[in-house]
Amino acid sequence: MSHIKVELKKEDVVKLKEICKSFNNEPGELINVLHKSQTHFGYLPAEVQEIIAQELNVPVAKVYGVVTFYSFFTMIPKGQHPISICTGTACYVRGAEKVVDEFKRMLSINVGETTPDGKFSISCLRCVGACGLAPVVLVGEKVYGRVSPDGVKDILKEYE
Repeated sequence: MSHIKVELKKEDVVKLKEICKSFNNEPGELINVLHKSQTHFGYLPAEVQEIIAQELNVPVAKVYGVVTFYSFFTMIPKGQHPISICTGTACYVRGAEKVVDEFKRMLSINVGETTPDGKFSISCLRCVGACGLAPVVLVGEKVYGRVSPDGVKDILKEYE
């Protein structure tokens, strides 16, 4: 995956430093700092990670390790309509994989990517707690249940 260079605005850098300071620049607060930073920016590009590492006085590699370990954190901006497909056991057993493949095919992107126009991004989730509706797809906050590969085009049509 190619790395997009993100130019941080001066106020973004100030905001990041404030977030770090709100946790007393404590290295042990790294996950909380990352959560708050992602809530603010929507994602955690390398440039954001570097400032956090600097402020908390931890190696950039450690910050990157945490960001890549937890699936909640993302290094790419989410699309305007983020699509999340549940791949927990119930959804998986009922064909979530085929639904994922259909979204990938129709949008011409892979899981973890965003369409060039910034409209859609695809990610997989563990369990959304709606197992009775498996397979489940979320578009933003909206839940779609019992989604079949054939239903993918209808879901996408709603957001055109």
